[in-house]
Amino acid sequence: MTSGPSDRDPASRGPLYPARLPSLHRLSAPEEVSWAVRWFWIPEWDIEAGCVSRQHILPYPGCNLVVESGSVSTNPTDRTAAQVTELVGISGPATKPGYRDLRGRGWAVGALLRPAAVTHLVGDLAAITDGYTDFDAPRLRRAVVTAMHIGVDEPGGVDGDTRRMRAVRVFSDWLAGTLPVPQPEDLVANAYLDLVESDRSLMRVDDVADRLGVSVRTLQRLSRNRIGISPAALIRRRRLQEAAEQLRTDTSTSIADVAAALGYTDHAHLAAEFRSVLGLGPSEYRRTQ
Repeated sequence: MTSGPSDRDPASRGPLYPARLPSLHRLSAPEEVSWAVRWFWIPEWDIEAGCVSRQHILPYPGCNLVVESGSVSTNPTDRTAAQVTELVGISGPATKPGYRDLRGRGWAVGALLRPAAVTHLVGDLAAITDGYTDFDAPRLRRAVVTAMHIGVDEPGGVDGDTRRMRAVRVFSDWLAGTLPVPQPEDLVANAYLDLVESDRSLMRVDDVADRLGVSVRTLQRLSRNRIGISPAALIRRRRLQEAAEQLRTDTSTSIADVAAALGYTDHAHLAAEFRSVLGLGPSEYRRTQ
């Protein structure tokens, strides 16, 4: 039977094979930008020359604003001969699973944007759905790159936690100085996504609308303009993310019990949904962890 609010942290759901990830840290958004950012995420990697680390993800609904720095060796026998690229980009909402190939040495500092921030930073959400585009923010790029690098080469260096917290601080300062004061509809959009993400007892769009005291049409408009995924697809995404998380972490729980806990009609329904979206069944997914 479907339970109510989930006791699992939504931040743990996105990666499909977390054991294969490089160093990945998630940091809470400071209070002044918590209405605009769900959390910051900072991966750091150093992949052997000539190798690729492929990261499979069932993405969270929403957009990510990301500052990246990466180097790919121009000479496989000399790791110091590398071309360094620094950029700011924004990824749109993903309607399907995806992956990213990591090469060389690098890091990223990303902000998972809440719906309230999307219209202020993105504009036409449909134009970047399932896409990634450059974002013109040179001051943000310089501030984050400096925060991640300053003091690293000094005697004793700077520890990773300090670098990451410093990067989140300057990223947050940039957001606070760029974004306007949130309006009532901004906060309704946040409450909408928070509710869908946190309460597994909500299985129908009508239930979500009733809980928020708004119409289904309002939810559809908020989804179209702020999130990029339909209300029904949001519910399916949350259920599938939770199913994947339980399959890889609760290895003693049967697939039938996972299906029942998340409101699927039966084992077969979960298996069909899993295969249609991820391309493999729950048993195979569990074995490949």
